[in-house]
Amino acid sequence: MNIDSNGVRIHVRESGNGREGNVALVFLHYWGGSSRTWRPVIETLGGGYRTVAYDHRGWGESDAPADGYAIGDLADDAQAVIAKLGLEHYVFVGHSMGGKVAQCVAARRPPGLAGVVLVAPSPPLPMDVSDEQRTQMAHAYDSRESVEAVVDHVLTAGTLSSALREQVIADSLAGAPQAKAAWPQSAMREDISEAAKRIDVPVLVIAGEHDRVDPPDTLRRALMPYIEHARMEVLPGTGHLSPLEAPAAVASLIDEFAQALGGGERSAK
Repeated sequence: MNIDSNGVRIHVRESGNGREGNVALVFLHYWGGSSRTWRPVIETLGGGYRTVAYDHRGWGESDAPADGYAIGDLADDAQAVIAKLGLEHYVFVGHSMGGKVAQCVAARRPPGLAGVVLVAPSPPLPMDVSDEQRTQMAHAYDSRESVEAVVDHVLTAGTLSSALREQVIADSLAGAPQAKAAWPQSAMREDISEAAKRIDVPVLVIAGEHDRVDPPDTLRRALMPYIEHARMEVLPGTGHLSPLEAPAAVASLIDEFAQALGGGERSAK
C-alpha cells in the first residue's frame, strides 16, 4: 500500500494482524536498503505481531523528491505512516540510518510509542569520518562492483546467501541519486544528541560484534550516554547487516523486548 506524507508517496508493507494486547512493530531500514531488508526478521517473528515496514523516500518503491532528506524529514514520514495506519501502541525498530530516524521520532514523544529497538544504529552525534571517506561513501552505490565491495569489506562479517546478496545489490543501486547523496553529505552529519536526551521510553540497542560501521565501542561512547533508558545487546560474529546476517537472533531480541512491554503471547519461532 501507499500513503501520502506531505505530498510524497511512501510505500508500506504490512503483515500479521497481531494478537490482542501486542504492540505493532514499525521497521525503518538502513541507507541503501528498503522495506524488504526486514523480511527475514519479520518472517521469523511470525504472525503474532502487526508489522509495518516501509521504504524511506528515495528508496525502494517510494517517491524520490528532489530534496527533503534531512533526519527531520524522514522522521515526519515515519509519523505520517503511524497516523495513516492509526497505530495506537507501537515500537519503532530502526536499523543504521533508520535508527537515527527512530531516535528523532522518539525524542518528539509521539502518542502510543511504547519503546524503540535500535539495530546497529547511527548515533545521534555526527559520524566522525574524513572528507575522503565521505566522498567514498557518496559513490558506494554507483555500480554493482562498488556495492559488492561495500558488502564484502564494510557491511558484513560473514557471507550472505546469494539471494540476499542480490537483494542488497539491487536495493543499493535502485536508490535515487539525491537519496544516496543526502546521507553522507548531510544527514549523517546532523547532531540530534540533545533531542535524544528527551527519549523517555525503553530502548534496546542491538550491536554487531564485528560491525565496521557502528561498532559496539562507538555506540557505548556516542549513543548510550544520551539515552537514559537504553540497554545494549551485542550479537557475536555479526556485522552491520545483522537483520540479514542474523535475522533469528535479531527477531528473538525484538520479541523479548516487546514481551517486556506487555506484548502478549510469545511469537518468535
